Amino acid sequence: MSDILYCCKITDNSGTPDLADEFLNALGWEFSSWDDREENISIHTFYFETPEEADSARLKIEEVRPIWEACGWYPGIVDCFEMKREDWSEVWKKFFDIQHISDRLVIRPSWLKYTPKPGQVVIDLDPGMSFGTGKHATTSFCLRMIDRLANTQEINSFLDAGCGSGILSIAAKKLAFSTVIGFDNDPDAVRIAIENADKNGFTRTDIEFETADLTQFGRHAGVYDLVAANILGRVLLAHRDLITNWVRPGGYLVLAGILHEEFPELQAEFELLGLKMEFCQSEKEWTGGMFRKNG
Repeated sequence: MSDILYCCKITDNSGTPDLADEFLNALGWEFSSWDDREENISIHTFYFETPEEADSARLKIEEVRPIWEACGWYPGIVDCFEMKREDWSEVWKKFFDIQHISDRLVIRPSWLKYTPKPGQVVIDLDPGMSFGTGKHATTSFCLRMIDRLANTQEINSFLDAGCGSGILSIAAKKLAFSTVIGFDNDPDAVRIAIENADKNGFTRTDIEFETADLTQFGRHAGVYDLVAANILGRVLLAHRDLITNWVRPGGYLVLAGILHEEFPELQAEFELLGLKMEFCQSEKEWTGGMFRKNG
């Protein structure tokens, strides 16, 4: 293994760090973000093993830039550079700490010590390839909703649509859901989800993960007491019938990844399908909602 990491950096002065985080997470590459509040810029850096991979990432970013700009995020200059691996091996850790999602739910990076209080549930989760660590507003909203519904008598099965790191599935299992299933269209995300579940003491039969997109999974999916879909709003809207069908009558649907301006239309369309919004919450530019299906 080389002692050099090859990096691709975005200098971002858009002023929308959470929107940037959502799009960058979707790329599936290991990265860190650093905010310079005095200069009002964010530096997003991706890390690779070869210069070819770093340059390929630069080209990919330029390829998807028009899509990001159409969605309201305008990334700045993209360039590549080298750094010593030993620098990254410690520096990136300062971006992560103990996260108290709720009074009960805590996320702990493996290099930090934490003694849980009575009744607390601790998830051990390292950043990995940044598929979801609980720091993002949309992920933390979903975690709070899972915690809120956990141990409700009629809520026992959970579906994690777009599982990413598997953090929602792991939380559901630790909060005593009997059946937990997650899927993602990115095989790297699924691999990392399985690894994260293993670090928390769960086998592949405890939590079932599979590689599939929404349509592929929908061909054989059943119905669940609780479904969480932390996916971009336009994707939720396009697949609303499919997603709604996964929720049993009387069950719950948690939707996240939705920009403020998208939420009213999304709420109206899902309510036309027999769901009633019971709770919503906004943080920065994101709004999430918890719905209950008629029945």
